[in-house]
Amino acid sequence: MKILFIGDVMLGRLVNQFLKRESPAYPWGDTLPVFKKADLRIGNLECVISDRGSPWNVTPKVFHFRSDAKNIETLKIAGINGVSLANNHTLDFEYEGMFEMLKILEDAGMGHAGAGANFEEAARPALFELSGKRIAFIAFTDNEPDWEATSERPGVFYVPTDLEDDRAERLFERVRQTRKEVDFLIASAHWGPNWGYRPRENQIPFGHRLIDAGADIVFGHSCHVFQGIELYRGSPILYSTGDFIDDYAVDDMERNDESFIFLIEISDDKTFRLRLYPTLIRHFQARLAEKNEAKKIALKMEKLCRELNTTVKWHEEESYLGISF
Repeated sequence: MKILFIGDVMLGRLVNQFLKRESPAYPWGDTLPVFKKADLRIGNLECVISDRGSPWNVTPKVFHFRSDAKNIETLKIAGINGVSLANNHTLDFEYEGMFEMLKILEDAGMGHAGAGANFEEAARPALFELSGKRIAFIAFTDNEPDWEATSERPGVFYVPTDLEDDRAERLFERVRQTRKEVDFLIASAHWGPNWGYRPRENQIPFGHRLIDAGADIVFGHSCHVFQGIELYRGSPILYSTGDFIDDYAVDDMERNDESFIFLIEISDDKTFRLRLYPTLIRHFQARLAEKNEAKKIALKMEKLCRELNTTVKWHEEESYLGISF
């Protein structure tokens, strides 16, 4: 069983403009052959896919990301099976935009988690079946508390990354109960600030608690750069998978144009093999990094992993960073 993860996919603004004249495959550059290696493909959708709604103005917000409804084809052409909607852009075009996006995803047969008409819908896992195994995908965010879904209000599955908060325990209990019903569980966390190559102190014990509760993988994003991978009790915590597609300005110090395709192979005895393929964003599309650049990106990740006591190995011939555990 092979599961592929990518970080933030932002198809709005200039990417959206390109998609008015380019093919739906354009944002994926030359990465699609790697996508085809996977049985299940999951990412964080960092924009609204909709033709409806007005920019959110209930509370102050600087950036509003929306991609035309037709651009669901871009996700479909990459074989994306599931997306996290628990993030700080799902309500950029208010409830009208979010509700149209939910319908678009459902009509496309694409799993989604982290947002809905009320708390129960937002907290509900997406479910997949693969090789006879049931896989659950739960998505939450500690961004945009004003967007928190409640029993009577639409929104996102908002959970502060504070172990003392009742909402955190509610998340852990949902993970525990869901894990009893499935063979494999992915916890998606849109957490922490936009910048920084290392997870915040509160994220580490929080990630551990997710694994303790029953998550098999923690899939982190929100930060614009990638962070190290920790192996905790035999399970990987991807603290940040960075940006995969966007139109953002590139920071010279914190290279938000660099990331990876994270491909995890899980054997029947729950041993993992993780391959990281270095990528770069160029001209509003993801590209596999060429040899020298790929190695530089990999060395940066190797250092960050080492700080978390994770050993990695660079495979020169195939240009990927490998972790076996």
